[in-house]
Amino acid sequence: MKYLYIFPHPDDESFGPVAAMYQQLEQGHEVHLLTLTRGGATKQRHKLGVSVEQMGEIRYKEMLAVKETVGFTSMKVLDLPDSGLKEMDPREIEAVIQQHIEQLRPDIVVSYPVHGISGFHDHLVMHAVIKRLYLQMKDEGASYLKRLAFFTLKDEEGPAVHTMGIRLKQTMPSEVDCALSLREQDIEVLKKALNCYETYQETIEEIGVVEKIGNTVYFEIWGEKHNPPLNDLAAKLATDPNSAGKPGRGAEDLRQSTRQTQKQKAK
Repeated sequence: MKYLYIFPHPDDESFGPVAAMYQQLEQGHEVHLLTLTRGGATKQRHKLGVSVEQMGEIRYKEMLAVKETVGFTSMKVLDLPDSGLKEMDPREIEAVIQQHIEQLRPDIVVSYPVHGISGFHDHLVMHAVIKRLYLQMKDEGASYLKRLAFFTLKDEEGPAVHTMGIRLKQTMPSEVDCALSLREQDIEVLKKALNCYETYQETIEEIGVVEKIGNTVYFEIWGEKHNPPLNDLAAKLATDPNSAGKPGRGAEDLRQSTRQTQKQKAK
Protein backbone atom coordinates (compact mmCIF):
# COMPACT_ATOMS: atom_id res chain seq x y z
CA MET A 1 0.00 0.00 0.00
CA LYS A 2 1.21 3.49 -0.82
CA TYR A 3 0.35 6.47 1.41
CA LEU A 4 0.79 10.14 0.56
CA TYR A 5 0.48 12.64 3.41
CA ILE A 6 0.03 16.25 2.27
CA PHE A 7 0.33 19.19 4.67
CA PRO A 8 0.97 22.92 4.26
CA HIS A 9 3.82 23.40 6.75
CA PRO A 10 6.92 21.83 8.25
CA ASP A 11 6.01 20.18 11.60
CA ASP A 12 2.38 19.49 10.56
CA GLU A 13 3.40 15.88 9.99
CA SER A 14 5.02 15.64 13.42
CA PHE A 15 2.14 17.07 15.46
CA GLY A 16 0.54 13.61 15.58
CA PRO A 17 0.43 11.99 12.12
CA VAL A 18 4.08 10.90 12.25
CA ALA A 19 3.28 8.21 14.83
CA ALA A 20 0.83 6.61 12.39
CA MET A 21 3.24 7.15 9.49
CA TYR A 22 5.97 5.27 11.31
CA GLN A 23 3.64 2.39 12.13
CA GLN A 24 2.61 2.18 8.47
CA LEU A 25 6.25 2.10 7.42
CA GLU A 26 6.87 -0.72 9.91
CA GLN A 27 4.00 -2.64 8.32
CA GLY A 28 5.85 -2.53 5.00
CA HIS A 29 3.88 0.25 3.32
CA GLU A 30 5.36 3.13 1.35
CA VAL A 31 4.82 6.42 3.17
CA HIS A 32 5.46 9.65 1.28
CA LEU A 33 5.27 13.23 2.54
CA LEU A 34 4.50 16.37 0.52
CA THR A 35 4.77 19.73 2.31
CA LEU A 36 3.57 22.80 0.42
CA THR A 37 5.62 25.54 2.11
CA ARG A 38 8.89 25.94 3.98
CA GLY A 39 7.09 27.60 6.88
CA GLY A 40 9.31 30.67 6.85
CA ALA A 41 6.57 33.14 7.83
CA THR A 42 6.27 31.71 11.34
CA LYS A 43 6.50 34.23 14.19
CA GLN A 44 9.46 32.25 15.49
CA ARG A 45 11.60 34.09 12.95
CA HIS A 46 11.21 37.30 14.98
CA LYS A 47 12.65 35.61 18.07
CA LEU A 48 15.59 34.37 16.01
CA GLY A 49 16.04 37.64 14.14
CA VAL A 50 16.01 36.02 10.70
CA SER A 51 14.20 36.68 7.42
CA VAL A 52 11.35 34.61 5.99
CA GLU A 53 13.80 32.99 3.56
CA GLN A 54 16.32 32.21 6.30
CA MET A 55 13.62 30.77 8.55
CA GLY A 56 12.39 28.63 5.68
CA GLU A 57 15.88 27.19 5.27
CA ILE A 58 16.12 26.49 9.01
CA ARG A 59 12.80 24.67 9.01
CA TYR A 60 13.70 22.73 5.88
CA LYS A 61 16.82 21.43 7.61
CA GLU A 62 14.68 20.43 10.60
CA MET A 63 12.42 18.51 8.22
CA LEU A 64 15.42 16.68 6.77
CA ALA A 65 16.21 15.56 10.33
CA VAL A 66 12.63 14.29 10.68
CA LYS A 67 12.93 12.34 7.42
CA GLU A 68 16.14 10.75 8.69
CA THR A 69 14.53 9.91 12.04
CA VAL A 70 11.32 8.41 10.68
CA GLY A 71 12.54 6.97 7.38
CA PHE A 72 9.87 8.27 5.01
CA THR A 73 9.91 6.58 1.63
CA SER A 74 10.18 10.06 0.13
CA MET A 75 9.73 13.67 1.19
CA LYS A 76 9.24 16.71 -1.01
CA VAL A 77 9.05 20.27 0.33
CA LEU A 78 7.70 22.95 -1.99
CA ASP A 79 8.15 26.70 -1.57
CA LEU A 80 4.62 28.05 -1.90
CA PRO A 81 3.95 31.19 0.18
CA ASP A 82 3.65 30.34 3.87
CA SER A 83 0.54 31.95 5.39
CA GLY A 84 -0.34 32.98 1.84
CA LEU A 85 -2.15 30.00 0.36
CA LYS A 86 -5.48 31.83 0.67
CA GLU A 87 -4.13 34.52 -1.66
CA MET A 88 -3.24 32.00 -4.38
CA ASP A 89 -5.43 30.81 -7.21
CA PRO A 90 -6.42 27.38 -5.79
CA ARG A 91 -6.00 25.91 -9.25
CA GLU A 92 -2.28 26.66 -9.05
CA ILE A 93 -2.04 24.78 -5.75
CA GLU A 94 -4.02 21.88 -7.21
CA ALA A 95 -1.72 21.73 -10.24
CA VAL A 96 1.45 21.19 -8.20
CA ILE A 97 -0.24 18.64 -5.95
CA GLN A 98 -1.72 16.80 -8.93
CA GLN A 99 1.69 16.52 -10.54
CA HIS A 100 3.04 14.88 -7.39
CA ILE A 101 0.07 12.53 -7.07
CA GLU A 102 0.36 11.44 -10.69
CA GLN A 103 4.04 10.75 -10.17
CA LEU A 104 3.58 8.66 -7.01
CA ARG A 105 0.14 7.10 -7.72
CA PRO A 106 -0.76 6.63 -4.04
CA ASP A 107 -3.55 4.38 -2.80
CA ILE A 108 -4.37 6.56 0.20
CA VAL A 109 -4.07 10.34 0.51
CA VAL A 110 -4.09 11.98 3.95
CA SER A 111 -4.41 15.65 4.87
CA TYR A 112 -6.29 18.00 7.23
CA PRO A 113 -10.05 17.85 8.02
CA VAL A 114 -12.51 20.61 7.17
CA HIS A 115 -11.89 22.42 10.48
CA GLY A 116 -8.11 22.26 10.07
CA ILE A 117 -7.69 21.44 13.81
CA SER A 118 -6.12 24.84 14.54
CA GLY A 119 -8.47 26.66 12.20
CA PHE A 120 -5.45 28.31 10.51
CA HIS A 121 -6.40 29.46 7.00
CA ASP A 122 -3.54 27.53 5.32
CA HIS A 123 -5.01 24.36 6.86
CA LEU A 124 -8.51 25.22 5.62
CA VAL A 125 -7.26 25.91 2.10
CA MET A 126 -5.34 22.61 2.21
CA HIS A 127 -8.52 20.66 2.98
CA ALA A 128 -10.61 22.36 0.29
CA VAL A 129 -7.93 21.96 -2.38
CA ILE A 130 -7.17 18.29 -1.75
CA LYS A 131 -10.82 17.23 -1.52
CA ARG A 132 -11.75 18.92 -4.82
CA LEU A 133 -8.63 17.65 -6.56
CA TYR A 134 -9.09 14.09 -5.29
CA LEU A 135 -12.66 13.94 -6.60
CA GLN A 136 -11.70 15.48 -9.93
CA MET A 137 -8.86 13.01 -10.42
CA LYS A 138 -11.21 10.13 -9.57
CA ASP A 139 -13.70 11.42 -12.15
CA GLU A 140 -10.90 11.61 -14.71
CA GLY A 141 -9.91 7.98 -14.19
CA ALA A 142 -7.25 7.92 -11.44
CA SER A 143 -8.45 4.53 -10.21
CA TYR A 144 -5.30 4.01 -8.13
CA LEU A 145 -6.73 6.52 -5.61
CA LYS A 146 -8.66 4.37 -3.16
CA ARG A 147 -9.18 6.50 -0.06
CA LEU A 148 -9.00 10.12 1.13
CA ALA A 149 -8.47 10.48 4.87
CA PHE A 150 -8.08 13.39 7.26
CA PHE A 151 -5.92 13.36 10.38
CA THR A 152 -7.90 14.76 13.30
CA LEU A 153 -8.30 15.00 17.05
CA LYS A 154 -11.29 13.29 18.64
CA ASP A 155 -13.66 15.41 20.69
CA GLU A 156 -13.67 13.81 24.14
CA GLU A 157 -16.87 15.79 24.88
CA GLY A 158 -15.23 17.66 27.75
CA PRO A 159 -14.40 21.36 28.07
CA ALA A 160 -13.17 23.16 24.95
CA VAL A 161 -9.44 22.65 24.38
CA HIS A 162 -7.44 25.87 24.13
CA THR A 163 -3.79 26.10 23.23
CA MET A 164 -1.74 29.28 22.92
CA GLY A 165 -4.97 31.29 22.77
CA ILE A 166 -6.39 29.07 19.99
CA ARG A 167 -9.47 26.91 20.46
CA LEU A 168 -8.60 23.59 18.85
CA LYS A 169 -11.24 22.12 16.57
CA GLN A 170 -12.03 18.44 17.05
CA THR A 171 -14.08 15.72 15.39
CA MET A 172 -17.15 14.28 17.08
CA PRO A 173 -16.71 10.59 18.00
CA SER A 174 -19.51 9.60 15.59
CA GLU A 175 -17.49 11.10 12.71
CA VAL A 176 -14.23 9.28 13.49
CA ASP A 177 -13.72 6.51 10.92
CA CYS A 178 -10.33 5.15 11.99
CA ALA A 179 -8.73 4.94 15.43
CA LEU A 180 -5.17 3.71 15.10
CA SER A 181 -3.71 2.43 18.37
CA LEU A 182 -0.09 3.42 18.89
CA ARG A 183 2.68 1.18 20.14
CA GLU A 184 5.38 2.40 22.50
CA GLN A 185 7.82 2.63 19.60
CA ASP A 186 5.38 4.78 17.61
CA ILE A 187 5.12 7.23 20.49
CA GLU A 188 8.90 7.29 20.86
CA VAL A 189 9.28 8.18 17.18
CA LEU A 190 6.68 10.92 17.65
CA LYS A 191 8.82 12.40 20.43
CA LYS A 192 12.02 12.11 18.39
CA ALA A 193 10.40 13.76 15.37
CA LEU A 194 9.19 16.65 17.51
CA ASN A 195 12.68 17.05 18.95
CA CYS A 196 13.98 17.63 15.42
CA TYR A 197 12.19 20.99 15.42
CA GLU A 198 14.72 22.70 17.65
CA THR A 199 13.32 26.17 16.96
CA TYR A 200 9.82 25.07 18.06
CA GLN A 201 10.53 23.33 21.35
CA GLU A 202 8.86 26.01 23.45
CA THR A 203 5.73 25.85 21.29
CA ILE A 204 5.66 22.04 21.30
CA GLU A 205 5.94 22.02 25.09
CA GLU A 206 3.24 24.66 25.51
CA ILE A 207 0.83 22.83 23.21
CA GLY A 208 1.53 19.49 24.86
CA VAL A 209 1.53 17.60 21.57
CA VAL A 210 2.49 14.19 22.96
CA GLU A 211 -0.13 14.40 25.70
CA LYS A 212 -2.87 15.50 23.29
CA ILE A 213 -2.15 12.63 20.91
CA GLY A 214 -2.00 10.06 23.71
CA ASN A 215 -1.95 6.49 22.44
CA THR A 216 -4.33 6.83 19.48
CA VAL A 217 -4.27 8.66 16.16
CA TYR A 218 -7.68 9.44 14.65
CA PHE A 219 -8.83 9.90 11.07
CA GLU A 220 -11.98 10.84 9.21
CA ILE A 221 -12.47 9.11 5.84
CA TRP A 222 -14.17 10.93 2.99
CA GLY A 223 -17.32 9.32 1.61
CA GLU A 224 -17.20 6.35 4.01
CA LYS A 225 -18.79 5.57 7.36
CA HIS A 226 -17.21 3.08 9.77
CA ASN A 227 -18.86 2.31 13.08
CA PRO A 228 -17.01 1.02 14.97
CA PRO A 229 -13.99 2.84 13.56
CA LEU A 230 -11.37 0.91 11.61
CA ASN A 231 -8.15 0.10 13.45
CA ASP A 232 -6.06 0.36 10.27
CA LEU A 233 -6.31 3.12 7.66
CA ALA A 234 -5.89 0.55 4.89
CA ALA A 235 -8.60 -1.78 6.21
CA LYS A 236 -11.68 -2.67 4.16
CA LEU A 237 -10.33 -1.28 0.92
CA ALA A 238 -11.82 -2.84 -2.22
CA THR A 239 -9.62 -5.57 -3.69
CA ASP A 240 -11.85 -6.40 -6.68
CA PRO A 241 -10.12 -4.80 -9.70
CA ASN A 242 -13.57 -3.79 -10.98
CA SER A 243 -14.35 -1.90 -7.78
CA ALA A 244 -10.92 -0.77 -6.57
CA GLY A 245 -10.62 2.94 -6.29
CA LYS A 246 -14.35 3.62 -6.23
CA PRO A 247 -15.42 6.11 -3.57
CA GLY A 248 -17.72 5.24 -0.70
CA ARG A 249 -21.45 5.52 -1.27
CA GLY A 250 -21.57 8.95 0.38
CA ALA A 251 -19.16 10.44 -2.12
CA GLU A 252 -20.91 8.87 -5.11
CA ASP A 253 -24.34 10.01 -3.94
CA LEU A 254 -23.05 13.55 -3.50
CA ARG A 255 -21.52 13.61 -6.96
CA GLN A 256 -24.72 12.29 -8.58
CA SER A 257 -26.75 14.90 -6.71
CA THR A 258 -24.39 17.64 -7.89
CA ARG A 259 -24.69 16.50 -11.51
CA GLN A 260 -28.50 16.46 -11.25
CA THR A 261 -28.50 19.99 -9.82
CA GLN A 262 -26.24 21.22 -12.61
CA LYS A 263 -28.54 19.66 -15.23
CA GLN A 264 -31.59 21.30 -13.66
CA LYS A 265 -29.89 24.72 -13.71
CA ALA A 266 -28.96 24.22 -17.35
CA LYS A 267 -32.62 23.68 -18.38
